[in-house]
Amino acid sequence: KTGFQSALCRSPCLADPIMAAVARAVFARAARSAAVVQATPLAAAVSRLSVAPTPKAAAPAFTVARSFASRVGWEEGEDVDLDSVAYGFMASQALFAGLELGIFDQIAAAGTAGVDAATLRQKCGCDAPRMTTLLTALTSVKCLRRSPEGMYTLSPNTAQYMVTSSRHFYGDYLKFQIGRQFYHRMGALPEVMVSGKAPSYASWFSDPEVAQTYTQAQHNGSVATAKYLVKKKLQLGGISDMLDVGGGSGAFSYVFVGATPGLKSTVLELPEVCRTGEKIRAQQPDEVRERVNFVELDATSPKWPVSDEAFDVVLMSYISGSVPEPIIEGLYANALKALRPGGRLLVHDFMVNDSLDGPALGALWGLQHVTVNADGLGLCPQEIISRMGKVGFDEAKCETLEMIHGMTKLIVAHKK
Repeated sequence: KTGFQSALCRSPCLADPIMAAVARAVFARAARSAAVVQATPLAAAVSRLSVAPTPKAAAPAFTVARSFASRVGWEEGEDVDLDSVAYGFMASQALFAGLELGIFDQIAAAGTAGVDAATLRQKCGCDAPRMTTLLTALTSVKCLRRSPEGMYTLSPNTAQYMVTSSRHFYGDYLKFQIGRQFYHRMGALPEVMVSGKAPSYASWFSDPEVAQTYTQAQHNGSVATAKYLVKKKLQLGGISDMLDVGGGSGAFSYVFVGATPGLKSTVLELPEVCRTGEKIRAQQPDEVRERVNFVELDATSPKWPVSDEAFDVVLMSYISGSVPEPIIEGLYANALKALRPGGRLLVHDFMVNDSLDGPALGALWGLQHVTVNADGLGLCPQEIISRMGKVGFDEAKCETLEMIHGMTKLIVAHKK
């Protein structure tokens, strides 16, 4: 329909059958995207290109244009959506920018009527056309909705999870931990894969600012996960002593202690993480705060500063995937020593299925860990259970439970 199209149809380059096939593929994809393949001159132009025959040997490589369908998740469809994978970082940065600028909070404050771009430009500190560009991107990935009158409102998921006043808010986790920390680490992945060199979590968290940002950002998400665990997945029973290894802010300990009368918990953590954890502990109710204490320790140390057979539960959340692979077995051995007979080891972490083909988010989290733990292990239940068995836990009694759908699992082991 365009002059370019007409010129290309007449171009001598189309005497080359491969070039003709490429042109057919390009026009075919454009036509499908416009949903008018049979009704426009573009279709006729594509059809005319078929006069240049394509050798059979070349057909598989050039005659089929990429036709990626919109997907709900990575597992949809039979083949990879290369464009969505390659350009996905742009969408995530749009989301992080929306959080950083307070766009979602401003739209939520406007109520059901919504708010226009001019108002958002003023309220979010970006009075320039690029704000509309960002709003368009957020609308295109369904974070926002735009009315014909140009009023922006939030999608249901954005309203529930990305607005600070919502009780389900976890935008701080995405903004601080994913957007400001892990996102930039992922840029080093190709180099880390070849060199095997990456900062350890211990060295990374030796920086007080890094430790505080990570720990604070992780806290809300961990509290929600812990509440789900005790309400839906695990009966804590009449336990009295818990060891929370690498417990970060103490989120799991606060929830477990709050749900279990008389339970006391000891959190083992890196020194700088303990500093932030103590601040968060000070904000807890008295009856919880008094039953949780922090002890400084790198959990990868051969010996832990706790007594043998002193605990009913040992919890390791997000630890097994954050240490070098040779250390994992030692962690479980230390847990076995710390547990009373009949006690339980709870290992919660990002994991894939034993078939090693997904789920995608669990697999991608495992890959992210490589950039701060180059010698770590991509986790699946069997890798964890086999190591538990080697140090003395009863493999036959190990349980595998789904936690955060598509990302994390919980393995429960019992001391004989």
